[in-house]
Amino acid sequence: MREPAIQPTNRECFFPEDEIIVSKTDLKGHITYANRTFLNVSGYSEEELLGKAHSIIRHPDMPRCVFKLLWDTLEAKQEIFAYVKNMAKNGDHYWVFAHVTPTLDANGRVISYHSNRRVPERKQVDLFAGVYSQLLAEERRHPDWREGMAAATKMMLSVVSQRGMAYEEFIFSV
Repeated sequence: MREPAIQPTNRECFFPEDEIIVSKTDLKGHITYANRTFLNVSGYSEEELLGKAHSIIRHPDMPRCVFKLLWDTLEAKQEIFAYVKNMAKNGDHYWVFAHVTPTLDANGRVISYHSNRRVPERKQVDLFAGVYSQLLAEERRHPDWREGMAAATKMMLSVVSQRGMAYEEFIFSV
């Protein structure tokens, strides 16, 4: 029997600026490690998180295209930075500035992923809340979710390229 979906509360929760949320996942995105800060902020116990898909904390306000970019970048063995709105077990949300990296073995093969998340500045949260709202609206405009994700991805990359920057430059320029 599936557990009922968590409903967003529209309440934002915070974590101390001097703390870092850390998690590790396997190649399929299942959590293999969660630090104490992650447990405290998300409201989940270690037992509830380990082995679960990292998307357990995905907030419905997050557009799919952001995660597509994340996975495409990681599969290319590159690190990625992103602003992400996550959802705690109780439905509250929290924003993070995420740095996600692939972990490589001695032969250069990706064997897992590692993510550090910090408290973002409020101006970035406000900016990306607006950007993500537009991207999500574009995704929802299409009856097929794949078409919506592709259209929103194109829209996101267009915004970045109009500034004459690569994605990573854009993330650090705001």
